[in-house]
Amino acid sequence: MPPCRKPLVCSLVKTPKLYFIDTGLASHLLGIERAEQIKTHPLRGALFENMIVAEALKQRFNHGRPDNLYFYRDHKGSEVDLLLEYAEGFDCFEIKSARTIQSRFFSGLNTFERDTARARQRHILYAGAEQRTEQNTRIVPWHRLNVGI
Repeated sequence: MPPCRKPLVCSLVKTPKLYFIDTGLASHLLGIERAEQIKTHPLRGALFENMIVAEALKQRFNHGRPDNLYFYRDHKGSEVDLLLEYAEGFDCFEIKSARTIQSRFFSGLNTFERDTARARQRHILYAGAEQRTEQNTRIVPWHRLNVGI
């Protein structure tokens, strides 16, 4: 996990996350039987995040890359959904199932960058269609995911 720049202020939560490589299986276990159900399901965001992380991991493995994927959560609840480690820092990915970008989506990225000074590139992967840069963050539709290739 990335070290904090201000160790007396920042403490990281060392709790693992569980991901399903097969989001179809995860959906079945949640009782989701039809695609229409996912639109209003309370765990839609978690399933979307799970799908993106699983796809990132598959891309890494398929290109012979290490599985150096992490997530960040501090004691105050600030999160970054996916961190990809490099020698010079982390590529940070916030994953949102929304179709529009909201200002609060940048919060975890800002906190990580402030507390660790280890952000190399910042991204928001979302369910929308527009690709752009805003607040020093690449905003990318999820289907254009390209992690560390």
